[in-house]
Amino acid sequence: MDALAAEWHKLRSVKSTAWTLAALAGSVLLCFLWSWFVARHWDGRPPGERASMRAAPAEQPLVLALPVCAAVLGALAITSEYATGMIRTSMATVPARPRLFAAKAVVVAGVVLPAGLASVTAAVTVGRAIVGGRAVPSFAEPVTGQVPHLLGLAVWAAVIALVGYGAGAVLRSTAGAITAVVVLLMVLPPLADLLPGPWDARAGSVLLTRLPDQIAAAPAAPGGAELLSPTGAVAVLLLYAAVALAAGAFSFVRRDS
Repeated sequence: MDALAAEWHKLRSVKSTAWTLAALAGSVLLCFLWSWFVARHWDGRPPGERASMRAAPAEQPLVLALPVCAAVLGALAITSEYATGMIRTSMATVPARPRLFAAKAVVVAGVVLPAGLASVTAAVTVGRAIVGGRAVPSFAEPVTGQVPHLLGLAVWAAVIALVGYGAGAVLRSTAGAITAVVVLLMVLPPLADLLPGPWDARAGSVLLTRLPDQIAAAPAAPGGAELLSPTGAVAVLLLYAAVALAAGAFSFVRRDS
């Protein structure tokens, strides 16, 4: 408990955490703005064209920003201490390195999980209220029907934060850890789509960016059938966290400070 309290104090006292959460809050405001734009666009279209109107859901701007914010916060939770040399003080205070590494991981997940859940819930709830009774397909489902989707996004963000944290422990570089996560999120999906079928769908189904929809059992995009069940998608998501934490813990415990 003392190690958890110390890591919580460190994480909440650094400016990078405040800036990252501020960026997350700004993304929520963008979701509100997007919902307002969709409502205005709906009102400006003739009644005959409204049935064919398609729009990204209210939380779409947040879904783009949330994984980046989570990766940054997770990486900085450990790389900032290596950059300043404070990691030596932490190791002297908590000589048991596995305990110190676990405490940092728990605090990172404990911050990102509720922050992610609160932000996506606010984006969807307020977005529905802004659009109101307009029959926009992506805004028609009630918030209560999207609980699996919202929980999946929050857990997904927490796992990405842990992947960034594990990469930071291995690389000991903020830029390197964030780059590694960005490659997972933004580089591998287009490369997987270049594979011949059915390997493109099979490879794509286990990528980080494709897991939230499969966890919520959302319909697959045309030509991109999802191959994992919700349970399988959760298992793959947790496997990402387990591998990243195992690699990070091995590096943290075995290498010199």
